[in-house]
Amino acid sequence: MGKILVIGAAFVDVLVHVPKLPQTGDDVTGNLQGYRVGGSAFNVYGAIRYAQSPVDLFVPVGQGQYANQVRETLNKNQISQRLSVTDADNGWDVAFVEPNGERSFLTINGVEQLWQPKWFDNIMLTDYDYFYVSGYELENETTGSVILDALSRRRPDATVLFDTSPRISFLSERTRQHLFDTNVLIHCNETELNYLVPGPQSLPKKLTALFELTHQPVVVTLGARGCYYNDGQTSAIMPVDPVHVVNTIGAGDTHCGGLLAALNQGAPFTEAVQHANQLAAMVVAQEKGSLLDVTKP
Repeated sequence: MGKILVIGAAFVDVLVHVPKLPQTGDDVTGNLQGYRVGGSAFNVYGAIRYAQSPVDLFVPVGQGQYANQVRETLNKNQISQRLSVTDADNGWDVAFVEPNGERSFLTINGVEQLWQPKWFDNIMLTDYDYFYVSGYELENETTGSVILDALSRRRPDATVLFDTSPRISFLSERTRQHLFDTNVLIHCNETELNYLVPGPQSLPKKLTALFELTHQPVVVTLGARGCYYNDGQTSAIMPVDPVHVVNTIGAGDTHCGGLLAALNQGAPFTEAVQHANQLAAMVVAQEKGSLLDVTKP
């Protein structure tokens, strides 16, 4: 079994339940649910740790009120702080959750958009077999270049899972082309897929086009329908059992984490996708967007 490095951000989510998203000129009353540490990388790490696969979290923890909350959460969960910096506070967001569990974010960026080459002096990249990186950290081309340049120094046999994120449309063409590389596994939803492969082609053809660029499996999440995948040998839908949706925050992140954990443990790709579906179904059935403090049976 190898080891996974999760690169990205730890945010503070201000979770608010709303009857509907406000439109221009609206006045909608929300119900504050609390302040929780989240962010894609944090949630991915939680899924991998739940699955008991070796993993390190590599997120900047800055200085300020939100960084203090992140630091407290990491300490509470005995997560090593591998990147303490003084450049800025950590980012935060207001997460609006509608009655059907769908979420929308208003994000205030922080230190996670200020990646610097020297930060990677804190980690030995050749120690890892799998890496996670999100489109959230790559939308700034300067920041994206720092992360991608560092990842280019990984071992040739190491795989990067690129989680496109809703910010995929803001990635520069240069950044996107950098990601269409050998040993980059692309993970996205249907909307994000259409930014990567525009045009009227069918879903199977779009996945085939991406596979031919990266020579790695491609996974597209389909919500309640499960996900569609192409691993170069099989192209199929992996269904998911029906579940009562409480909150979709962390669903895609947890799917990424479940997939990485299973692959790192040597599971065949089909089994890894099934495992990812199972963990994503677990997280949407709870209020929190992470499985970090859930005990595996």
